[in-house]
Parts: sequence; structure tokens; C-alpha cells
Amino acid sequence: MRTNLDIRVVELLCSRLCHELVSPVGAINNGVELIEEMGSDMADEAIGLIAHSADQASRRLQLLRLAYGAAGETSGMADVVQAAEGYFAGTKHKLEWQPGRLGQGAPMPQGTGKVLLNLVILGEEALPHGGRITVEPGPGGDPVVIAAGRSAGLRPETLQALSGSADIDSLTPRTVHAYATGRFAEHYGMRASGEPDGPERFALRLNI
Repeated sequence: MRTNLDIRVVELLCSRLCHELVSPVGAINNGVELIEEMGSDMADEAIGLIAHSADQASRRLQLLRLAYGAAGETSGMADVVQAAEGYFAGTKHKLEWQPGRLGQGAPMPQGTGKVLLNLVILGEEALPHGGRITVEPGPGGDPVVIAAGRSAGLRPETLQALSGSADIDSLTPRTVHAYATGRFAEHYGMRASGEPDGPERFALRLNI
């Protein structure tokens, strides 16, 4: 199924990408300035800050390259899982991915890993206080991303964006990821949806 993205959506996605990278890149710049101002006395601390921030930027770029770029369409599930694990390393979100149980029998359709990666990013958004994100087969065998933690859930406007019912002009840098996720799913002949799944749990389902 061919899905076209409005120019406004592209602009908002670029804004979101810049937002994701401005923090670690800014920290790298701060580390360089610290060395310039304080000299060798602060060199070790500054180099540690630079190294940490550069690693964080690299891990975010790897994830976003697969989530938004063409590389995610053909990447194997192992690469997708590795990118997600790297992204969440050292954060308040714990990731459990059970790829061995997904796709048993018939191969998973093209683009499944890419869409799941986008749903995992939405799972992070559904856990403002941190928590656990689990990727596993649902009752019917289709993948489901479970976000479990305090106040788990997504705003109504985010769910509208995911479903495609939101007006393009109403999208924001905060909701554009959900919109793109839903359109990626449709592009590959799938459907993504989200709903509460019990106390402190929110499910993001991918119907293949």
C-alpha cells in the first residue's frame, strides 16, 4: 500500500529528529568549552562528558536511522533489537524483547521490525515516569508492545495521530511520531493501535 506524507509531516519529523539530538550534541560542545576554559585541570571530567554524550548521540542516531530511514525496511530483527537495546541502555526504561517467539513459522512481513521499533519509541512516550517495555506475541500471534509503569498511557491526540484520524494541521512535534508510525504500518499493509491493558499497563498492537 503506497502512503504519501504531507510536507508538514516531513517538517515536523525533522523538528523531532533535531530535538532528539540537540541534548547529547550540546553536551559535547559543553565538554569542549570546559576544556578551553579550565584547561588540563578539568580535562578528564570533560573528556568523560564528551565520550558519554557522543555515545548517546550515536545510539540515538542508530535507532532513528532504522525507525525513520529506508534501512529499517530490510534490517533483520537482530539489528532492530540491538538498536532498541542500545537506545534504552542506562535510562529509566527497561526493554524486554522476545524476538525468538515472534515470527515462528511463517516469516514476518517486510517492514515488521521497522514498525515495531517505532511502536517501542511510542512505548517510551507512554511511560513518563519510566517502566518496562515488553515486545511479545499477542493472543493471536501478532506482535504487541506492552508499556508497564506508573501512569502508563498515551494522550488522546497521540492516539488520534496513530490511527490517522488527526488532521494534518493539528499535528505537533510531539504527536508526529505517532502519526508516522501509523502510516508506516499502513504502508506495509498492517495496522497499529493502542489501548489500556489493565492497571498501569498500555498495549500497542500491530495487526499483520
